[in-house]
Amino acid sequence: MSNILFENLFISVGIDVGADFSWMSIALPNQTFVGKPFKILHSDLNSLSLAVSKIKEAEELYSLESRIFLESTGIYHYPLFCYLRDKGFNCSVINPIITKNSTNINIRKVHNDRFDSKKAALVGLKPDLKVSLMPSDLALNLRNLSREYYDLMDNRSAYVNKLQGELRMVFPQYLKIFSKITTNTSLTLLENYTSPVAFLNASEDEIINSIRSTARFGLTYATNKYNAIIQAANDANSFGYSLSSNFKRIRLYIRFIRNYDDEISSILSDMHELVNANETSDLVKQIHLIESYKGAGFLSAVSLMGEIGDFSAFRSPKQLFAYFGLDPSVKQSGKFEGTKISMSKRGSRIARRVLHTMALVSISKNKNGSAKNPVLRDYYLKKCQSKPKMVALGAVMHKVCNIVFAMLRDEKEFAIITPEEHQRNYLKAKCDKAA
Repeated sequence: MSNILFENLFISVGIDVGADFSWMSIALPNQTFVGKPFKILHSDLNSLSLAVSKIKEAEELYSLESRIFLESTGIYHYPLFCYLRDKGFNCSVINPIITKNSTNINIRKVHNDRFDSKKAALVGLKPDLKVSLMPSDLALNLRNLSREYYDLMDNRSAYVNKLQGELRMVFPQYLKIFSKITTNTSLTLLENYTSPVAFLNASEDEIINSIRSTARFGLTYATNKYNAIIQAANDANSFGYSLSSNFKRIRLYIRFIRNYDDEISSILSDMHELVNANETSDLVKQIHLIESYKGAGFLSAVSLMGEIGDFSAFRSPKQLFAYFGLDPSVKQSGKFEGTKISMSKRGSRIARRVLHTMALVSISKNKNGSAKNPVLRDYYLKKCQSKPKMVALGAVMHKVCNIVFAMLRDEKEFAIITPEEHQRNYLKAKCDKAA
């Protein structure tokens, strides 16, 4: 076999990555395997070195270069990817959906890590295989921070709901006093007094001073809030049921909310420091481009670019749609065509969340009644005439994604352009190119 040469071909190394260990299979261009699958222990340097030796032995034996394909696992594939890349190998990341949907290499119904590594190796031999690029360290840092931010926000929301649930039981009238139950003034009052009886027993000056020290408004505001709280406390004696455990849980939930607020603020500070320290990088320039969009703030821009990673991997808006999971899931077989089309939602959940927020802002109005984005609002209203509101909003998300792609591709800040202006610009560019 050492004399067999495969011209313009390569050895495919498929790795099924796990948390503590991975399985590696080596496939030749003729789809035969070199030996049996090899188990790589992540905590054992000898095991890692032996894996490298096996790949190099196969390269020397068949006079071919190797290409390594690791299944994306979220985080576990990063250390192994970097280790093999630093050893000089050509490494790529593939979506696990590709290997799962690939043709079964065995008529038996088999699914295990060894078998999956074989499938990954065979998938790597396909000439039309689409692989993912490894994001830069800056992109990974921002991606990790933004994902942690949204996780903390979701957990915080859970405790806010629990706090509201307790208040609906023991002090339901309090919920309407402040615009948000989680304002600093509201939380401070609940921390200090908690129960309706405690508010009634406290002195007027004490409560008013507490409100004034935590709110931005003056004496009149504090006095009005005090009167509303006392009225609500009196009403709670007629409608409200409480136990000592309710008040203990209220204080506990407030403590959790405070801790989440501190951690969220810390993450936002870390994001700003990273961006400020890398102002000259292409990624940060792209973040500022997205920030120019009306409806995208700093957090949205950072989160979106953190999920995109390397924009050069995308050549068309459709590729970006699919990466975010905005592409439609099509069901068609023979004469049957599914009529219920929905988003595939296979891509980044955070990116869809950001685009959803940007779409909502785009179709909203300013305080003076004018549209924040007249073009997208008109488009949304026209869609609503024939489609449900959520379907119309999904169409706006596609438009927003298209705009983001155009800004990053052309390296231009956002500007509202009517469809007529866009068509004229397109025809002009087409004529200039032909000339």
